[in-house]
Amino acid sequence: MLLYNSATRKREEFIPREEGKVTMYTCGPTVYHFAHIGNLRTYTMEDVLERYLGYIGNKVTRVMNITDVGHLSSDGDTGEDKMLKGAKREHKTVLEIAKFYTDAFFADCDKLHIKRPEFIEPATNCIPEFIAMIETLLAKGYAYEAGGNIYFDTSKLERYYIFNDFKEEDLEVGVRESVEADHNKKNKADFVLWFTKSKFDDQELKWESPWGLGYPGWHIECSCIASKFVGEYLDIHCGGIDNAFPHHTNEIAQSEATFGHEWCKYWFHVHHLNTNSGKMSKSKGEFLTVSLLEEKGYDPLVYRFFCMQSHYRKNLVFSWENLDNAKIAYNKLVGRVAELKANDGEIDEAAFAEGKKRFTDALDNDLNTSLAVTALYDVFKLRTNDRTKLALIESFETVLDLGLIAAAARLNEEKAKQAAEENAGVDPELLAYIQERIEARKAAKKAKNFAEADAIRDELLAKGITLLDTREGTKFTINEA
Repeated sequence: MLLYNSATRKREEFIPREEGKVTMYTCGPTVYHFAHIGNLRTYTMEDVLERYLGYIGNKVTRVMNITDVGHLSSDGDTGEDKMLKGAKREHKTVLEIAKFYTDAFFADCDKLHIKRPEFIEPATNCIPEFIAMIETLLAKGYAYEAGGNIYFDTSKLERYYIFNDFKEEDLEVGVRESVEADHNKKNKADFVLWFTKSKFDDQELKWESPWGLGYPGWHIECSCIASKFVGEYLDIHCGGIDNAFPHHTNEIAQSEATFGHEWCKYWFHVHHLNTNSGKMSKSKGEFLTVSLLEEKGYDPLVYRFFCMQSHYRKNLVFSWENLDNAKIAYNKLVGRVAELKANDGEIDEAAFAEGKKRFTDALDNDLNTSLAVTALYDVFKLRTNDRTKLALIESFETVLDLGLIAAAARLNEEKAKQAAEENAGVDPELLAYIQERIEARKAAKKAKNFAEADAIRDELLAKGITLLDTREGTKFTINEA
């Protein structure tokens, strides 16, 4: 499998440290508000990655943090803690806010068929681990105390900027909107590991530490939570492209300084979901959520399908028109699945292998979900029976999980119920005969034996039964004698 590695800026063959086993880390949500659908695009693509790594034979151990403390509103370690901001907005405690929005996040994930990682850990559960890593960094000379806070000293590193080639002047105050002056720092790129004095005095969550009462910086949590569950090495680290700097850059700095070796080899970054007015953001006021999509009549799985029609390393533009197009395509796809007959022959191993290869070729090519969806459509074109086609779709669904099989079953149930209502009062033997002839005609048309199809239609017409081909299938009327 080839994956683009953000750390090397090229596609590389993905080879885990231990054959057949993959350790994977996902940057989790800061639970001060609902996740918007841009956030959830990232988690959707990470979910596909995890599923596909398992599909090709790996045992994946995935870890995710929940940020419930320490994430400030500025990249420059200044501003208000986002959790406190949420608590003030809703007149609740920080822990009440964290519980509510954590539950809301996973409810959205369930609707989008995003699997829950094996290990999920809130930052507030790991204060001892944070303190231990900071003590190690201080002992090794990679951290220093200033103004009551503990900072990581980026000047001690041979290379700090992993994902972007920044220059020192790029971090001058005023050049980037998110950077504000912190005169405690020795270097502009240094970052806070532990706060004991902050810009505000009403921080709700604080803990005792060797440096005084305080709370952790944002970046320290991911390094510690990952190592808590999978040790000093990670195979692949995931997140949104906006996390690459400074968050992931700082994770690498503190982790490799602590452990003394390369921490994570592969970095997987999902690009932005944009609207016509720019990148989606909670700071812009009203934002798009899964609940809003549902209120407007969209199945959340239509949004999952929409995400898969684009490559994860391309910005995806959201509009209601684009989502409508995805909804139409999704419903047509469900309809085609519903037409397949599970008892139509035995599985054709050669055709199955052909269809599966198209699918794996797509996802082996830097997780190209757009081509994988094309491979899904190609299943219907295979010269094979319905049972084989259904088996392929079921196989693909272990990765894509678009809910196609269940949706097709519901559609067939609705059709059967409607047909039963329409055909109430029709003699059961006559009804069985008509349905058998309709199926025979359908098979003849599929085989391009149009003369046979016409003969069946004429046969029924001679018996006073008129067929009508509609978008919902073939219907019939019985002419009165």
